[in-house]
Amino acid sequence: MNASDNKLGDPRNLSEQAHARIRRDILGGELFPGEKLQIEAISERYGIGIAPVREALNRLSSEGLVERKSQRGFFVAEISMTSLEELVKTRIWLETLALRESIRNGDEAWEEELVLAYHRLARTHRRLPTEAGRELSEEWELRHKEFHMLLLDRCGSSWLLGFCSTMMDQAVRYRSLSMNVHPSLQRREGAAAEHEALLAAVVDRDADRACRLLEEHYTLTLDGLRGVVGPDKPAP
Repeated sequence: MNASDNKLGDPRNLSEQAHARIRRDILGGELFPGEKLQIEAISERYGIGIAPVREALNRLSSEGLVERKSQRGFFVAEISMTSLEELVKTRIWLETLALRESIRNGDEAWEEELVLAYHRLARTHRRLPTEAGRELSEEWELRHKEFHMLLLDRCGSSWLLGFCSTMMDQAVRYRSLSMNVHPSLQRREGAAAEHEALLAAVVDRDADRACRLLEEHYTLTLDGLRGVVGPDKPAP
């Protein structure tokens, strides 16, 4: 057995693979809210053993993407308009705080990284997450997150950056699910101009304008998903 075979068989490596692939399909809307995640079926689907799959599902449960119900197993976490509104509100609170600190602490090297990240994002095509366009859609989501996280990168708090990263992933899930359920739905065309305006405000070191633009950016996205995300389920 060579070194690469040994690495492939490493349970930690297999658990990472399972985590990455299940997470990708949840965020991409391939696995739907409330769907039961049978460990044996998931193991067969991804060709990964039961133990690494169980470890990955437990990890995803701690990240809020999977729900572990007593005596019933694992399920894809539910979504609702109320949860989305709470998510957007919390993102605005935390990300505007992080953005102010990042602008305060940022240097020229940070500005250059931001400009480069913006241009990478602007050049990436935006496609619906269909089978044919999935790779490009995922590339856009990657570039989008890189840009937004870099805006906050100099805030000086790894805890805050971690929370913001988790919330960004949850937002991706809502967008992907909405476009999978409604194939005619397109991404907001105005988002590109909003990114450009946000970059300009940050480079100008205008924290008030940058925070206002960031809040408007998220609020407009929320408004675009109203009526697309299903209504809240009644309490049991």
